[in-house]
Amino acid sequence: MADNTNPGNFANRPKEEVRAAAQKGGESNTTGGFASMDPDKQKHIASQGGQASSGSFEPGSEKAKEAGRKGGSAS
Repeated sequence: MADNTNPGNFANRPKEEVRAAAQKGGESNTTGGFASMDPDKQKHIASQGGQASSGSFEPGSEKAKEAGRKGGSAS
């Protein structure tokens, strides 16, 4: 198993669970998310410019700077 313990990463999930998800053919099993929120709540969150995010980094940390330098490049 990979070092990344993110449950959203299919490499970290049991094969049976991955197969079941694949059989759904991209169908979502949730009704939540930003798009389903009340428009006023969306505006409030969007106006905070990422401040509402739980984030993975402390602003200005070396880890954040490194991630910013990598950008979207593949690891």
